[in-house]
Amino acid sequence: MCDRLLAEGHAVVAVDNFLTGLERNVAHLVGRAQFQLVRHDITLPLVVDGALDAVLNMASPASPKDYLQHAIATLDVGSAGTRNMLELARAKGARFLLTSTSECYGDPLEHPQSETYWGHVNPVGPRSCYDESKRFAEALTMAYHRTYGLRTNIARIFNTYGPRMKLDDGRVVPSFIGQALRGEALTIFGDGSQTRSFCYVSDLVDGIYRLMQSDERYPVNLGNPNEITICEFAECVRRITGSRSPIVNRPLPEDDPKQRRPDISKARRLLGWEPRVPLEDGLRLTIGSFRSSRIPL
Repeated sequence: MCDRLLAEGHAVVAVDNFLTGLERNVAHLVGRAQFQLVRHDITLPLVVDGALDAVLNMASPASPKDYLQHAIATLDVGSAGTRNMLELARAKGARFLLTSTSECYGDPLEHPQSETYWGHVNPVGPRSCYDESKRFAEALTMAYHRTYGLRTNIARIFNTYGPRMKLDDGRVVPSFIGQALRGEALTIFGDGSQTRSFCYVSDLVDGIYRLMQSDERYPVNLGNPNEITICEFAECVRRITGSRSPIVNRPLPEDDPKQRRPDISKARRLLGWEPRVPLEDGLRLTIGSFRSSRIPL
């Protein structure tokens, strides 16, 4: 996102407490006149000098491994952190964009999921720290819009992948790639019939950038509607990496959604947006980035 904003001619103040983020992911931007990196936890008030046109709140642990380990911090950043960023936008007269999640739909009873679907979420399950923090953040964002007239946008992001992910973050894309490159067995939780829809990072960033400039105040799905089973995805990773890794099955985690596929009709209509990078092309770019990096596999 920082790369895209800078390429569009914007100055960027990036804020991260690096609980799960990696400073090396923006190391190539440090030193540029239009880029400033601030180490800060947004659950504490943030002061930014000068004018701001937009505040993009993308802060939160995002993988189950991370948000289960940091459950309270995840709830804090969705509540207090979102409130602080909304107050910053309000003070600066800036627009505000929240990156929410397809997890708002939980283990959905509607398929594919449209923005009008209210979801099927377990509010006391292990994943609730993430699901409910994002649902609360959406409610808070809409309350600021209705109460103060703040210009807001809400992006509901579906599974996204690409270079600069952590191999050990627990999500299926880096997990399968890391296992395949190391020659280890690919671990499938459940029987592998559950589905996901994977969106390459540059497509997602383009959708967020377009949404940020729109007048749509209600949530907009951003994701790839091309659905694939986890078994099919494992075979795709093995084929592209040339791996002979076997596949092993483990029990499915509690509340893990069985189906996940966005209805992006709204994004197509309002933003003229849809994903353009085919899964195999995106995977080749992602796998190539891991192979060429100096990060131990």
